[in-house]
Amino acid sequence: MNGPITTPTTPTTPPADARLPERSPLAPAPGTVIGSHYDECFGCGPHHPQGLQLTAVAGEHLDVTAQFTVKPAHQGGPGLAHGGVLVTAMDETLGTLNWLLGAPAVTGRLETDFVRPVPVDSVLHIHARVTGVHGRKVYSAAEGRIGGPDGPVAIRAQALFIQVKLEHFTTHGRPEDVQKILDDPDQIKRARAFEVNP
Repeated sequence: MNGPITTPTTPTTPPADARLPERSPLAPAPGTVIGSHYDECFGCGPHHPQGLQLTAVAGEHLDVTAQFTVKPAHQGGPGLAHGGVLVTAMDETLGTLNWLLGAPAVTGRLETDFVRPVPVDSVLHIHARVTGVHGRKVYSAAEGRIGGPDGPVAIRAQALFIQVKLEHFTTHGRPEDVQKILDDPDQIKRARAFEVNP
């Protein structure tokens, strides 16, 4: 017989000695659309037919805004967005914050609160911000609203991202997809922007 399952928890609230870093000099300018990190990404890739095709825009500080339209392929309950799809939208937007820091990072923990249903054909407006950095840990939070950027909150999230080196992706990614990126000069240019950081 197996023992009880224990799940380690990592808080998504920054510790007291976390800091808000400076925006990277290589960060997209405020108001700039942040391009997809990978064209086939389910969250932001423009070539993923069933993906969110989420677009994000750099904010003035350590923040971004993003939006995506809930399509019929994204539904869970009849006419409503699947909760997992909404979580994916939050994760994608929170991950986009790392472009402002100039360092690649992966999701370590993501906590979400579902506040109200999101109907198919509605637009989810997301605002995300960095709340602190502690070593390689990046803490962030976001809200997703429907009916406009100032509409009612539908979902909230807090996340912990861990900064990694680019080798994380080339070592663990499927070889043919890694090669596809290496063969694309635009993708390499985006990756090289991160290489100046430890």
